Amino acid sequence: MNATLIAVALSLVSAGAYAAAAVAQARLAGRTEPSAGAFRMLGRGAWWSAVGLNAGGALLHVAALKYGPLTLVQPLGALTLVAAVPLGARAAGRRVSRTEWRGTLLTLLGLAVLLLAAGGAAPHDTLSLPEALGVGAVTVALVAGLSRPGTRPGLRHAAASGITSGVASALTQTLTVAATDHSGPLFSWRLVTVALLVSFFALGGLMLSQTAYRGGLGAPLAVVTLANPVAAAVIGLVLLGERLQGGLLGLVPALIGAAAAVEGVILLSRAQAAGPADATPAPAPPVQPSRVVISGPGPSVPRAAEPFVLHAEPAGAPGGSRWAAPGAGHAAPPDQVSARW
Repeated sequence: MNATLIAVALSLVSAGAYAAAAVAQARLAGRTEPSAGAFRMLGRGAWWSAVGLNAGGALLHVAALKYGPLTLVQPLGALTLVAAVPLGARAAGRRVSRTEWRGTLLTLLGLAVLLLAAGGAAPHDTLSLPEALGVGAVTVALVAGLSRPGTRPGLRHAAASGITSGVASALTQTLTVAATDHSGPLFSWRLVTVALLVSFFALGGLMLSQTAYRGGLGAPLAVVTLANPVAAAVIGLVLLGERLQGGLLGLVPALIGAAAAVEGVILLSRAQAAGPADATPAPAPPVQPSRVVISGPGPSVPRAAEPFVLHAEPAGAPGGSRWAAPGAGHAAPPDQVSARW
């Protein structure tokens, strides 16, 4: 089978796993107090389910990176939106709004154009140790600026998550290609360092996305999906020798696709800010008419007479004085009599 088709097929299944994990994370974040620390979620089963789905998606993504370049594999992660937005709406008990549909379609169309502009050759180049360390240092600086203390969870945390995930993918490709082409020792300093950086950025991206999803799913997920391929494509084009289809002319459709994807992200952000009022609620089930059953009078049972007690009320009170049976104030059975004067 063609290497490009293998990369596309693996990326499709990976996107489905990531979408299910994103919905699980969003539901967990919605049930967690904002003041609760992120590490408190480690004791919850739902958290580990999301981790398992993310791990499965990551393994499939790593396999796809073996057969396709970063500029081809990373944009396919946008398919996560196709599944995650309807799944998230269903989990919330509502329909996907028209604004969310337009934002999702624009984002997907824009990234599809970027996909057409990407190259399709299997990867061969890898990052050297100084390049990997430089990429790691720049990424840490960017993430520190985007997720600095005091900022509200939202799009900046989502952008930081997308950047760290894209960098982790670029480093993973270096690790995968270097480990499978048998061109050097498997446990060299370079590969061990790259493996540590991959683990650090993958975990960081997961924690940042969990924080971003506290404000909702649609817009943060769109930003993560957009920032991820951009970060990976920058590394691929600048350091790994990857090229766009058509050379400089390929920049034109790539820029058009990027503009459409950004417009889609803006629409998803507006839909998220509008809240549930912008969404179309699911139709309520038909209400069954209530039925009243009136039973006939039961057999008369003699009972002992109970004394009436006089309660004095202030003058001018509505109704004047009243006689009431003991236990007044409680619901009386049908055969109990109360009198008011």
